[in-house]
Amino acid sequence: MKHDNRIERTLDHMHDAGIDTLLITDPSAISYYLDYDNDPHERVYMMALRSDGNHRLFFNELFYVSEDLGLPITWFSDADDAMEIIAKYVSEASNLVGVDKNMPARWLLALMDLCPKVAFTLGSSCVDLVRGVKDADEQALMIKASEINDAAMAKVKTLLAENHTEREMADLLLDVYKSMGATDHSFVPIFGYGKNGADPHHDLDDSTLKPGDAIICDMGCVYEGYCSDMTRTFFYKEVSEKQTYVYNLVLKAQEAAEAAIHPGVKLSEIDKIARDMITEGGYGPEFNHRLGHFIGRMCHEAGELSPASDIIAEPGMIFSIEPGVYIEGEFGVRIEDLVMVTDDGIRRLNNFDKSLTVID
Repeated sequence: MKHDNRIERTLDHMHDAGIDTLLITDPSAISYYLDYDNDPHERVYMMALRSDGNHRLFFNELFYVSEDLGLPITWFSDADDAMEIIAKYVSEASNLVGVDKNMPARWLLALMDLCPKVAFTLGSSCVDLVRGVKDADEQALMIKASEINDAAMAKVKTLLAENHTEREMADLLLDVYKSMGATDHSFVPIFGYGKNGADPHHDLDDSTLKPGDAIICDMGCVYEGYCSDMTRTFFYKEVSEKQTYVYNLVLKAQEAAEAAIHPGVKLSEIDKIARDMITEGGYGPEFNHRLGHFIGRMCHEAGELSPASDIIAEPGMIFSIEPGVYIEGEFGVRIEDLVMVTDDGIRRLNNFDKSLTVID
């Protein structure tokens, strides 16, 4: 298999957790191991890794497979009881079965009834810990995806001067991405004009720009299956003293957090650096989300930078650093880069200018 190393690393984590069999149902995780994409809708779609090497795929006959995926496939139809088939496999050589966090309760409960002598546990970490550290091929794709995002942000800055609505900006951005070799948005982009920017996850509407508006632009693309994500905040025609203060405070916190990242540091400590700085600047309650999230085949993957995170930075991890301040009814400021942990610090994947910018 092309990604045998990913499976071997997963098996190592399974061994550490005492898991005999790991059942994976998350389509993006299956794609990570097989480079095979499928949307199974409500049908059973499962990859099983077993400590004795008897790995297996469980696929409905409706699924189309035109290539050798490197693992044996057990096929079943809509007329079959897929859980009975999987339960027989699970019971053969399992004392402890790990299931991923995506498995529907209707499948898990059925398996538990059918396998009364088997114990079940949450096994997502065996996958998430592997996915969180990108290999050289993944790093190259994510670097390219962020290069496209940088170039697209430059175009966005020009388009904003034409005063399109938020919804129009999203449509225009997709055209920009496709012209640059990307295939899609990695998430629904956020264009938050004025007071809309005070909602960190603002839904696009038909707002147009007014002088003095802050503009949050949170956007990312998909390039060869890997995501980018970046946020910049601009100001339209003029910027107030309060906006200038908040912008510089967020930028200072963001740069301080990035500068502190190195292998071995707790990601909760990185969050604390940015959070303390914004709190000392008078806007602690207005920074109301975690500092960052992991990213890869999905824009938000397992792993975060938050006060509750127990993750230790390792070379190859890629995550966002995105502090923000959101003043209800007025404006918001968020600045976000993707960074990759290296042997002695980070490589910043976004290089678009972060200095305060007023769009005329």
